Amino acid sequence: MAPRAASAAFRCLSTTATTLSPEADTLINQGKVKGLLAPKVSQPQNSIVLTLSCQDQLGVVKNVSEFLYNNQHNILSSDQFLDPTSNRFFMRITAQAQNGLDIEPLKENFGKLAQDIGLEWNMHAASKKPKVMVMVSKIGHCLNDLLFRASADQIPIDIPLIVSNHPTYQALAKSYEIPFLHLPVSRDTKEQQEKELLKLVKEHNIDYIVLARYMQVLSPRLCKEMSGRIINIHHSFLPSFKGAKPYHQAYDRGVKLIGATAHFVTSDLDEGPIIEQGVERVDHTLNPKHLSHVGSNVESIVLARAVKWVSEHRVLLSGHKTVVFD
Repeated sequence: MAPRAASAAFRCLSTTATTLSPEADTLINQGKVKGLLAPKVSQPQNSIVLTLSCQDQLGVVKNVSEFLYNNQHNILSSDQFLDPTSNRFFMRITAQAQNGLDIEPLKENFGKLAQDIGLEWNMHAASKKPKVMVMVSKIGHCLNDLLFRASADQIPIDIPLIVSNHPTYQALAKSYEIPFLHLPVSRDTKEQQEKELLKLVKEHNIDYIVLARYMQVLSPRLCKEMSGRIINIHHSFLPSFKGAKPYHQAYDRGVKLIGATAHFVTSDLDEGPIIEQGVERVDHTLNPKHLSHVGSNVESIVLARAVKWVSEHRVLLSGHKTVVFD
């Protein structure tokens, strides 16, 4: 099926629906959709996800495969990519322990190999859901979408806490039985508020922060403390229309496509490594308010994809870019 038809299949799905259209179901069964809307596929028991990168060299795949074999792990899947510009090699492997999983000794032993051949790496139990703190301001469609998908096991995350600078979505959080914390912020209280955020990250063992239309610019200190662990949804197709009111900027330029971008947050506003993007066609009849209504669906889907792929350890940082394994 053509990419345009695939896009149409996504558009015909409600972000709160529990059933798929026949067209989307066909795409998923054919493996032509990256799993965002697919039914949950349970991970085999006692399996791990290993991600790594290094300067390209002979023997990386051999050494890693032999390590897993010698430690009684059967490889279930393996993806590799060589960046021809940086000459850097990236790899993601899932493997199943044949005699029960004891991940800490496995990580310790793999660390020795990684040091010998210069790997940057992470290893996770495939069944363990990352803990995600979701932050929101007054616009709630992305939050609502993430909460539904997480509750329906469409995205493998645990949300122990929702934080907002406004009390607007306290009732929504309560309906999902998730604690809601109202942390107002102003120019004078920003430093103290962010100290509280970092305290919450530590207390709740948070793996990632997701900014689901949280309309505050984070300080360089917080960006540095949580480098590679904060995901933002920006309501434009970056690098176009950075900063405030991107739909107004798009309207002023008379664009025919609007988009959304999920990216890791850095101290440079809206310039972090891009994880996922999406677009929707518009025309001259739509004003900025109409554009925002159309764009809200794109934002929700793009953010959900990004959070899903990060939570499944499919996203590897590569300088100011990312490698995203299907």
